[in-house]
Amino acid sequence: MKKIIIYSTPACPYCKMAKAYFQKQNIAYTDYDVSAEADKAKEMVKKSGQMGVPVIDVGGKIIIGFEQKQIEEALKA
Repeated sequence: MKKIIIYSTPACPYCKMAKAYFQKQNIAYTDYDVSAEADKAKEMVKKSGQMGVPVIDVGGKIIIGFEQKQIEEALKA
């Protein structure tokens, strides 16, 4: 199984949707709250070039926002 990391904030509705999607699919993931973890915020920007959340790392494939089709394709690849 691919390692999944979600960079998120507590107030972000798309972050909540992404986490709910993974939970519904019984897919384990690691969640980093970039509003509380400055080092993880820097890591997110370095990986994605983005300041917005969510940034989802599916086995090294970076997905900006909750794009379910892209997530499903990355999980299958």
